[in-house]
Amino acid sequence: MSVQERKERERAGRERLIVATARELAEQQGWDAVTTRRLAERIEYSQPVLYSHFRGKREIIGAVALQGAAEMATAVRAATSPADGPRARVTALARAYLDYAESNPAVYDAMFQLDGGLAFANEDTPEPLKDAFAALLESLGEVAGDGVHPALFTEVFWAALHGLATLTRAGRLPPEDAERRVELLVDRLAML
Repeated sequence: MSVQERKERERAGRERLIVATARELAEQQGWDAVTTRRLAERIEYSQPVLYSHFRGKREIIGAVALQGAAEMATAVRAATSPADGPRARVTALARAYLDYAESNPAVYDAMFQLDGGLAFANEDTPEPLKDAFAALLESLGEVAGDGVHPALFTEVFWAALHGLATLTRAGRLPPEDAERRVELLVDRLAML
């Protein structure tokens, strides 16, 4: 291995450590607790080392969001692939999405609530975000209905899931009705 390859591997390792530490700190104490000073202390590198990887907290949030998008896409595909039939796939998708949002609140915030400097829904959208949307579209496109563009239907269904995730987390929806909400969403919106 060349010196350059070793340096690149070490740099990638530091970057992964920064992102993992930011994510851990955000999950434990919220995004307000994630500062370059705290991250530098936790990973035992100087603040200039952090700035050599990320220009600031915004880029760190973006990196966490991209990681989360890749994880969510994997979770959705894992949940939907064994499902038999459109109704089972859409139900599995909804559950996987809501479970991911509940289990990873800080990552979910990085993906959809905070400014990570990422472009959505245009040419500059990073691949992990496009792939997360594609994971939803794969199951939802088949149930969009006649005359409805599959991507548009996926956006509306995704918006409904996001609303459920956000309102449930905020304590504005009673948790005991979570499963009934998924059933209503699948039955009425997807008309399955």
